[in-house]
Amino acid sequence: MLALDSIDLVVGKGEQVAVLGPSGAGKTTLLALLGLLDRPTDGTVRLDRADVDALGDDARADLRREKIGLVFQLFHLVPALSALENVMLPLVPYRPRLPLERDARDLLDNLGLGDRLNHRPGELSGGEQQRVAIARSLIAKPDLVLADEPTGNLDSQTSRQVVALLETLQAEHGFALVVATHDSTVADRFTRHVNMRDGRVEGDRGQ
Repeated sequence: MLALDSIDLVVGKGEQVAVLGPSGAGKTTLLALLGLLDRPTDGTVRLDRADVDALGDDARADLRREKIGLVFQLFHLVPALSALENVMLPLVPYRPRLPLERDARDLLDNLGLGDRLNHRPGELSGGEQQRVAIARSLIAKPDLVLADEPTGNLDSQTSRQVVALLETLQAEHGFALVVATHDSTVADRFTRHVNMRDGRVEGDRGQ
């Protein structure tokens, strides 16, 4: 069986999209393609109408770093780094240190973590770690943010807070937001629902 089969999906600027489906439906694979982490074996991925499949690995990495923010279920924070250093990490080799640190501090402060800047991931709660991960995804001011089951490891109250936070940030910054989830209570907050099963899109409501 194909991981993804006959997918035809367009995400517009500033759009909110929830990708729904059970485990194995293809949600993570779809986000990996949208995030330029994987290449399709057939078909085309376009960003700003440009075909990115023909780009080399370095060019794809540059495009992903500047245009796409990624939020993972397991946070993927570096244990030895502080919250501030984790947020700065993607751009440390590419941006001047002082402006980058200022932007990272501002993001964490806006996310309610101004007093946790120097704490390492092991000293933070799950919800705090996810907020650090969200801040990291926004440090480059991306056009597209992809969140793969961002509430999967959180309790229900923290899940609601994280989703509300993503919505608020999306409204403030205007990026397109695509969230993969199997939780209908999370998806209900979004204006467009893409339902997947067995690698195919079974429905696209709110387009």
